[in-house]
Amino acid sequence: MSMLQDKRVFVAGAYGLVGSAFRRHQALSAATLLIPRREQLDVESQVQVEDFFRKESVDLVILAAAKVGGILSNQSFPADFIRSNLAIQCNVIDAAYRHGVRRLLFLGSSCVYPKFATQPITEDQLLGGPLEPTNSAYAVAKIAGVEMCRAYNRQFGTSYQSVMPTNLYGPGDNFDLENSHVLPALLRKFHEARTSGATEVVLWGSGAPRREFLHVDDMADACLCVLEKGRDEDLINIGCGEDIAIRDLAELVRGIVGFTGRVRWDSSKPDGTPRKLLDVSRLRALGWRPRIDLATGIERTYEWFRENPAGRSQE
Repeated sequence: MSMLQDKRVFVAGAYGLVGSAFRRHQALSAATLLIPRREQLDVESQVQVEDFFRKESVDLVILAAAKVGGILSNQSFPADFIRSNLAIQCNVIDAAYRHGVRRLLFLGSSCVYPKFATQPITEDQLLGGPLEPTNSAYAVAKIAGVEMCRAYNRQFGTSYQSVMPTNLYGPGDNFDLENSHVLPALLRKFHEARTSGATEVVLWGSGAPRREFLHVDDMADACLCVLEKGRDEDLINIGCGEDIAIRDLAELVRGIVGFTGRVRWDSSKPDGTPRKLLDVSRLRALGWRPRIDLATGIERTYEWFRENPAGRSQE
């Protein structure tokens, strides 16, 4: 029987990109999901979080709520990113402990690792060097979440685990060019260029950095595998174990969208971390493998975007 059977599971951030993938996952149909919307529960509010845990009997927390964005928004609003994410993590993790929740899964980010980490990046490289400056505020907040889970485990005997997902994409992504990540930004740029008849698309950087991408539904599946089988690990990378140059990714997206014009790379814009590929040995040792290849995943995401031009739901 699944460890989720008849459990009351609080998914924080249940209506964003990540949280929605958990809501879609068949395994969670065996549980009672507690999935308040933002207007019902603001997880940045300590008072509201405390009231929620006091009223609800929670067995397991999946902490997927976060303030996220791409290079531009991270550079422009670092105070917002560190403040919001620290507040969310402190409120939820501490309230969970004080109301008797023994198991919690905290979703971090691969950006917690050093900018020049050895590739592929193993979990033990955390805190092993300087961070990528363009998103250091967000990364520091996520590192604090990892250390908070570890500290509560040491002091209180809880079983709070952290997973570090690679770059995620899929239905419900953020396609706003001001604060989106690279893959949804590429989809929107090429789509708008094709529909408007533009002859050129300008993309940031050199196109040389390499990134790993995982469909968000695979991410949810991997996280539930960790909950079922990975109790001995306090930190596990979540990825597919393969990466692609941004320039090649752009060509893949261009072909899927059907844009036939020119691509120009603006090298005056920042590239970010040169390469970010996660070592997924711990995850593979649990028997997990991704099921959605990159091309198929992008095709599905583009189909969702065309059906939902207004873009994402909110976390």
